[in-house]
Amino acid sequence: MTEMSIGEVLTVLDLRRTSPDTFVGVSQQLPGLRVFGGQLLGQSIVAADRTVRPDAGIHSLHAYFLRQGDPAEPIHFTVDRTRDGRSFAARRVEAAQHGKVIFTMLASFQEPADGPSHQDGPPPVPAPENLQLRYPFGSPGGPLVMCPVPREETTPADGRARSATWIRVADDLPDTPLLHTAMLAYLSDFSILHAAMRAHSIRRNGRRAKTASLDHAMWFHRNARLDDWVLYDTVSPAAGGARAFGVGSLFSRSGELLATVGQEGMVRLLD
Repeated sequence: MTEMSIGEVLTVLDLRRTSPDTFVGVSQQLPGLRVFGGQLLGQSIVAADRTVRPDAGIHSLHAYFLRQGDPAEPIHFTVDRTRDGRSFAARRVEAAQHGKVIFTMLASFQEPADGPSHQDGPPPVPAPENLQLRYPFGSPGGPLVMCPVPREETTPADGRARSATWIRVADDLPDTPLLHTAMLAYLSDFSILHAAMRAHSIRRNGRRAKTASLDHAMWFHRNARLDDWVLYDTVSPAAGGARAFGVGSLFSRSGELLATVGQEGMVRLLD
């Protein structure tokens, strides 16, 4: 496996602008010979953000993964300025390789505004210091670290399929809100379907499955810092038809609800 430092991930998110509405990016070199979905989410947020007013921040996105990406080839991002209103702006982003669209995203941005505020609280789980460290890219030295919460700590009394993981960037990040937002979307593609896998003992008992992200929706509630621990609490309300659905809540270390995520993925059992 090729290890990537956080500096290399930041390079991946630093798109090259080729016109006011077009950008080119590169990919992480990871096993599996395909582009990581979280990378496309983060890059598309960066591309769209560069076409809106400086004080507007993303508050929601809806995306589809259409084709498997080629990590050896540049990715071309095209932004459509769908709407610019007084408070909200909408952008459509298409990512293409070899002349074909591999990913599309519709995102909405909003200028800062006051209003009522409330949130759900995080589940009671052990702190990351009391859990075992794992590395999503295989070994120490990669850009992310994780602390999965043990199964017995997340199984609810109602029998729902549930999973929780602490996750963070391995090194300090610059104080750039867009970077932290893009990284939050990047890591939101990790572990969101683990609850579905756990419910059917996939991988735990040697069962294997072919999986792929199909779509992804995300709502951003508060600014995040990804160089501190973030709790990713996920449930899987349903699975069927070779698809599994996951819903996730991302909480800061202090318990703030940062974002809510929904994703459906293909799950085909191989044995």
